[in-house]
Amino acid sequence: MKRSIKTTTAVLAAALLAVSAAACSAPPTVTLVSKAESISTTSDLVINGQKVADSALFAKAKAEGSITLYSGYVENSEKEVIKAFTKDTGIKVDLVRLVPNRLLERVLSEQGAGKLGADVIRMSEFSSVSAMNKAGAFTAHKVPNYGQLDDTVKYDGGKFYRVFDPAFTFAYNTALVSAADAPKSWQDLLDPKWKGKIGTTQVGAGGSSASLVRFQRNVLGDDYLKGYAAQQPRIFDSSGAQQESLSRGEIQVATGVVSSVNIAASKNAPVKFVVPKEGFALYDYFLGMTPTAKHPAAAQVFVNWNLSKRGASVFAQLGEYPADASAPAPKVMGIQLPAMKTGLPHRGMPDDLAKNGKEDQAVWNQIFGYVG
Repeated sequence: MKRSIKTTTAVLAAALLAVSAAACSAPPTVTLVSKAESISTTSDLVINGQKVADSALFAKAKAEGSITLYSGYVENSEKEVIKAFTKDTGIKVDLVRLVPNRLLERVLSEQGAGKLGADVIRMSEFSSVSAMNKAGAFTAHKVPNYGQLDDTVKYDGGKFYRVFDPAFTFAYNTALVSAADAPKSWQDLLDPKWKGKIGTTQVGAGGSSASLVRFQRNVLGDDYLKGYAAQQPRIFDSSGAQQESLSRGEIQVATGVVSSVNIAASKNAPVKFVVPKEGFALYDYFLGMTPTAKHPAAAQVFVNWNLSKRGASVFAQLGEYPADASAPAPKVMGIQLPAMKTGLPHRGMPDDLAKNGKEDQAVWNQIFGYVG
């Protein structure tokens, strides 16, 4: 049985009242992603001084008008990316958003039947992307800056690319927890005062949770996980559901993705993320174009834009770490996230995740008494 936490009506009512009051006094919704510094279409499509597409490709893409994107990325985050892309290029994006495991099933099923409906696919977890690639779901496309990308970004001759890495840390509800009382480190979450008031996602929820557990076992140790389990956390099947619960005040502290917290806060949710002194997890998101794309030119422009400096800037403004090693670390909600060279961001490496994935899941399930 999945563990659930009983909350008294009085406590829940008080929490919801506090959250409601905070929302009423919160500042107006803010713009997350700024406009491009410059866009030129007089010949080629050039954004912020970098060519994204030559004139012939861009003309074909504009004529096609749209793409269909299959994505396992958090919906609110993906919509912000789409908004920026469409504003920059005029090309619309029809989004089909599914949780990663469902997306993998759909892509493999459609590809096997010869009916793959996507022009472009965005997915986390290297193992899932590799399965799609093995099934023939991707076709090679070399972006304009292909030669400047290292082998941790481009794969199989341009069939798919690592585009960005979200940061998985923890966050708290500012209407219920003051800055002075807020936890500052992973170890602080083991304080008895948080018992029954915290949340986490289950290890099988996707690449994000797998990378978080890998980080926790590598850096904090299994005894830490045992201590966290003893805090009787509420366990969620997705980070999106957990973020909503935190925003509503149903829990006070929870593991969380920086970009999701940033977007929630921009919509006046009383939430703030923490940069713990022990570091935090990063997990990969990949992007590839399909061989059956009905809008091949527009799909190429979308992939090019994602791997461009403008794309990196958009992802950083949301709170993600761009895959481009030359891009600066994100700064959101007034908080500068640490650079990769500091050693605080721990990227889940594909080989390490593949090697330890089954053991990590078995250990986590046993410690938390979880049966999915």
